[in-house]
Amino acid sequence: MADLYRNQQIRQQKGLDDGRLHTTDVFFQAMQDATLAIQNMLTAAESMGLGAVLLGSINNQPKKLIDILELPKMTFPVLGIQIGVPNQAPQLKPRLPLDQIVFENGYPHDFAIEQLADYDEVVQTYYDLRNANQRIDSFTNQIAGEKLADKLLQRDEILEVLHSQGLCWR
Repeated sequence: MADLYRNQQIRQQKGLDDGRLHTTDVFFQAMQDATLAIQNMLTAAESMGLGAVLLGSINNQPKKLIDILELPKMTFPVLGIQIGVPNQAPQLKPRLPLDQIVFENGYPHDFAIEQLADYDEVVQTYYDLRNANQRIDSFTNQIAGEKLADKLLQRDEILEVLHSQGLCWR
């Protein structure tokens, strides 16, 4: 959870105003802290032989989750995590090749979809051969598919919810 509530309470109890706590910059810092914390939780769980799944889906209905968890203003759920003893050993999903995600001294602007042909083949094989939820699919088809089509989703209320939580005002 991005948590600026505690910082707000500290400032208020010291007789100060909220300062920059409502800015997008400070919210991003809180979001980055939450992301690093959950990644460390996942690494720790896996080092103990536990399984863990990160849940970006918690932002499908952010307002409902805020209400259920009784989160105060100045907080926002970033990611969830499930940790437990795995009852199976699922295949690891293939990740984008390093040459597509690592660059030096500048972002490469000469992208062509053909550069992902080998990766698409690896992803298609992964989906076709995995034990659960088999399907014929590829990375580029997912990006070009319905998930990113121009339509309104429940997730599109995130900015409204952030504002109602007192976050990202400027």
